[in-house]
Amino acid sequence: MNLTILTLEIRYEQDVVLTRQRARQIAELLGFDSQEQVRIATAVSEIARNAFQYAGGGTVEFKVEGEAPQNLVVDIDDRGPGIPNLKMILEGHYTSTTGMGWGIIGTQKLVDQFQIESVVGQGTKVLIYKKLPKKAPNLTSQRLDRIKQEFEERSPQNPFEEIQRQNQELLQAMAELRKREEELMQLNRELEDTNRGVVALYAELDEKADFLQKANELKTRFFSNMSHEFRTPLNSVISLSRILLAHMDGPLTTEQEKQVMFIQKAAEGLLELINDLLDLAKVEAGKTTVHPSDFEVSDLFGALRGMLRPLIAYNSSVALIFDEPVGLPTLHTDEGKVAQILRNFISNALKYTEQGEVRVTAMMTGDTITFSVADTGIGIAPSDGERIFEDFVQIESELQKRVKGTGLGLPLSRKLAQLLGGDVSLKSELGQGSTFFASIPLVYTGSNTTLTLPSPTWQVDPERFPVLVVEDNDETLLIYEKCLQASNYQMISATTVNQAKQALQRFRPVAIILDILLQEQNTWSFLAEIKDNDVTRHIPIIVVTVIDNEKQVLASGADEFLIKPVDRLLLLTKLDTLVKQDKLQKLLLIDDDLASRYVLKQLLTNTSLHILEAANGSEGLRLAESEKPQAIVLDLNMPGINGMEVLNQLKSNPVTSAIPVILNTSKPLEGEEQNYLAKNCVAIITKQTSSQAEASTQLRQALVTAGLILNHN
Repeated sequence: MNLTILTLEIRYEQDVVLTRQRARQIAELLGFDSQEQVRIATAVSEIARNAFQYAGGGTVEFKVEGEAPQNLVVDIDDRGPGIPNLKMILEGHYTSTTGMGWGIIGTQKLVDQFQIESVVGQGTKVLIYKKLPKKAPNLTSQRLDRIKQEFEERSPQNPFEEIQRQNQELLQAMAELRKREEELMQLNRELEDTNRGVVALYAELDEKADFLQKANELKTRFFSNMSHEFRTPLNSVISLSRILLAHMDGPLTTEQEKQVMFIQKAAEGLLELINDLLDLAKVEAGKTTVHPSDFEVSDLFGALRGMLRPLIAYNSSVALIFDEPVGLPTLHTDEGKVAQILRNFISNALKYTEQGEVRVTAMMTGDTITFSVADTGIGIAPSDGERIFEDFVQIESELQKRVKGTGLGLPLSRKLAQLLGGDVSLKSELGQGSTFFASIPLVYTGSNTTLTLPSPTWQVDPERFPVLVVEDNDETLLIYEKCLQASNYQMISATTVNQAKQALQRFRPVAIILDILLQEQNTWSFLAEIKDNDVTRHIPIIVVTVIDNEKQVLASGADEFLIKPVDRLLLLTKLDTLVKQDKLQKLLLIDDDLASRYVLKQLLTNTSLHILEAANGSEGLRLAESEKPQAIVLDLNMPGINGMEVLNQLKSNPVTSAIPVILNTSKPLEGEEQNYLAKNCVAIITKQTSSQAEASTQLRQALVTAGLILNHN
């Protein structure tokens, strides 16, 4: 459908005023609200004024096109000399002493669609599109006749009345801005009250946390005895899922994002099953490494007693008794694997014993120590004595329905005992209880092959801060690399303590990320060595591991402690805090829009950043060179020197080339422009956010990526 409402000729200057009046009247009759009426009238009058000023006149046609939805279309034609610099004007690069081009750029922002064609020597054609309001009825021939009749009844206003009307619109806009400013101030006051309430709540939570400390210590002791080899692959799945969901390597489709979330939830839910499955697979494939060491049976029992205390709390009618070993020699075998065998035996005994006791003993038989775990539980039938050592087998019973298990603990215990040169056995009677035995040789006689690795080579980027990562898991190293990419930090990896020492001899990192449990050794002594050395003691160390032993880590000299899998934003924040603590941080805002700069400052009111402002590109370049800020937030569309030119000059100047730049724009980016900006900016954020919370989160993540510390005042 194409219905013409009105056609006007522009011959004299007062025709421009008449065009503005008619545009507002048509918008009102079509159902647009007062604010949209002003936008449409302003856009049409700007283009009409251009036609009169540069082409000596033209025609303006108002019409409605389309079915559902319908659009108000304003067609403005002239037969003037055309616009020779149209492309530069549309890109915002053209500078004119007469103001030519600003009307075109401003009109684009006021309407839904804007099309312009200009041929030098033949004239210019402009099409302005505005969707009709949803609540307005469709324009039909009958409704068009009524609109035309109303036009005839409305006499045009004189230019003086039109100026009065524009002044009233300006006053209304100023009043609306003042009202919004008051609402913002009120919101700030409410946020301050809320913050005080949150502080009080945190204080109360701290008090409650003291009462939970003992329970937390029990949990910590239990997890501290679990090998990091079991949990690392699962942590990698969870961390890689986070990387995908954070869109660090590109956007996901809605379906892909849903699938990745399912992967992450499944990984978290299958933690227990995966632990046992990985152990079994490694033993059967011969890939489990035995790390023999000297230890006493009494020390082993003490660790198990503390580790299994939480299980006893759920069944107070069962006593867990460790008979004190007397006269037993020191064992030389893998203490962790012996502990895992006994832990499986004891946890099963506690599950299937409703009352009575579970007794753990050890005795010497030749060159072997025989451990036994006896219970007064439901017992096992002779026919099932061997079946329970098969994978996934669980014996049917009333108690079995109430307890949780995978059927992998006992098969794993047998394989671990055989790996150490021993075996497991069972003695049981239905209704009377069971006794599980594990015979372990005093001395492990197997051998491990040690690979000699070539010395690694490191290439340090002079424009980034080197961070030494001491970690032996490939998936975890990939995660660290993803976490540090697009930041000021460069990852330098070392998979052994010897490699880490070589790295410290060749360069001085700004921080060290350290895993306590490497495949061949732990790094406690390495941590102590760094802190005892006058040359390296000032280097901040962040310990990231699977064992929750924060107190021991911090007491050993580490500066921070994190649990795997680590969150990217948290890791960058810790690095920034340690590397740049007590340093004044300057943030430069380059934006010609005062309101946009005000909004950014409000989002950062509770940080310690020193904020500098530049109202145009020239001023921003001057401040960047003189103040040398830690980061720059740059708008793309600005008069004079636009954001793209500012970015080019920043990167070509040796004084400012290393300053991280965050692009803040409402302009859609496509193709080569998007690729160029992504390479030269640490982050790209949009002004078109749905909420203040989303805007704040987006800005803070970008600033942390740029290397700033967002400590609260």
